[in-house]
Amino acid sequence: MGPNLIGQRFGRLVVVARVASRHRKAHWSLACDCGGTNVAATGTLRSGLVKSCGCLNQELRIRRNTKHGHATRGRTHPLYWRWLAMVKRCTSPRDPFWESYGGRGITVCERWRDFAAFLSDVGEPPTPQHSLDRIDNNRGYEPDNVRWATPLEQRHNRREVSA
Repeated sequence: MGPNLIGQRFGRLVVVARVASRHRKAHWSLACDCGGTNVAATGTLRSGLVKSCGCLNQELRIRRNTKHGHATRGRTHPLYWRWLAMVKRCTSPRDPFWESYGGRGITVCERWRDFAAFLSDVGEPPTPQHSLDRIDNNRGYEPDNVRWATPLEQRHNRREVSA
């Protein structure tokens, strides 16, 4: 007959009943803390191979696929690449746009060197067509000097380039 595991806890699972044996191994009906259910053999439970109904793996997968505080489903947040381009053109002399940004003193405030802080401050653009615009083109990227602007607003806010 084997051991009685009813009431015992294994990870997030509690054994609620014994079910028909398969391949001469006792199997148990399990209730998960999340409300889900599972069935597992005695050895699988005792070895720690099964710890939940599957919810734990899902949580761990989400945590692994989270970058900068946002679930990414294998990709980075859509604004991440815009943010990275902004930081690079202001900080890297190897960036093709360096001369027009970092080379003339345009900086990214210290707080915005962290993507999560940047996203928290500027939020999502109203539409995919909006881009980040510096209100005063002679100042850097900082909370009181940026806005989400349409392409037309961007064109009207260009600096005069002397020849």
